Amino acid sequence: MRPTQIYYEPNIEQYTLGKELKEKFSDIPWIPIENHNNIEELRSKENSEFRNLKQLLIIGTRKTHKYVENHKVSDYLVPYTSSGCTAMCLYCYLVCNYNKCSYLRLFVNREQMMDRLIRYSTRSDRELTFEIGSNSDLILENEVTGNLPWTIDNFTKCKKGSITFPSKFSMVDPLLPLNHQGRVIFRMSVNPEEVIRNIELGTSSLDKRIEAINKMAEAGYKVGILVAPVIMVDNWKAIYSQLFDRLEAELSEKMKKQMFIEVIFMTYSFVHRKINAEAFPESIELFDQEKMTGRGMGKYCYRNTLRSEGEIFIHDELERRFGPGRILYIC
Repeated sequence: MRPTQIYYEPNIEQYTLGKELKEKFSDIPWIPIENHNNIEELRSKENSEFRNLKQLLIIGTRKTHKYVENHKVSDYLVPYTSSGCTAMCLYCYLVCNYNKCSYLRLFVNREQMMDRLIRYSTRSDRELTFEIGSNSDLILENEVTGNLPWTIDNFTKCKKGSITFPSKFSMVDPLLPLNHQGRVIFRMSVNPEEVIRNIELGTSSLDKRIEAINKMAEAGYKVGILVAPVIMVDNWKAIYSQLFDRLEAELSEKMKKQMFIEVIFMTYSFVHRKINAEAFPESIELFDQEKMTGRGMGKYCYRNTLRSEGEIFIHDELERRFGPGRILYIC
């Protein structure tokens, strides 16, 4: 990533990472701001400028550190070193939180966040797993900050617990030689190549994602597959069957022996529709009134009958190829 401009809170230079980033991007315009959460000149941009907003980098310090209980792969969702992303997936859930300002934000007070994480894990009377990538894609972020090797090296000094993060990116080589102690769970999000190419804009290809999965498994990481989001386009059964065929054929034996699978169906929103219509006028229309129904304030999900059909189909197709007990959940 090479941002066009950087908006920053001046106090970032009090932190090691802040100084490193200031030097790394010294040739790019830096614009001081009071708070990364409220940049009025960016909030007032038109939806049509969404692509340009995604080329910005925002750097500040994270002020919110509340852990949220989770009951899937992790025990807690942990606010960590970034939020937002440079990719432009047409369904991105971060758009629901940040609207058009879902650009990449980096938080340089990583020592503060790591200290809290280690204390939380150490005090627990059981082994906990912490989701550190729920607000961003840490493989992508790592290309800018180098935070993931730093995170893994520091977290493994603590004798308890695990960390986990998902990704749609394939740049995993910096993680392969690390002594992760089997306490890092990597989850690669996959979708049919047709979906990646037309909907998950700016992310790694399916070829590269499968290659990254096998590399991480070979390096001894715990690795899962995240089929997410399932998008029920007109030919969805055919393209998801083709996806699962490719996974069966191309995942390594080492990966297939230890893999687990998560399945998440797409939730869409009014906000997505507005931004996509103005920023990507030639893109596929993901809202389908015949297939979708309202779900909460301005959100849409697939109708129950179609959703049930989809869950059965995905479940059966995965079990047929990979055996029972691999699917952790479908939601």
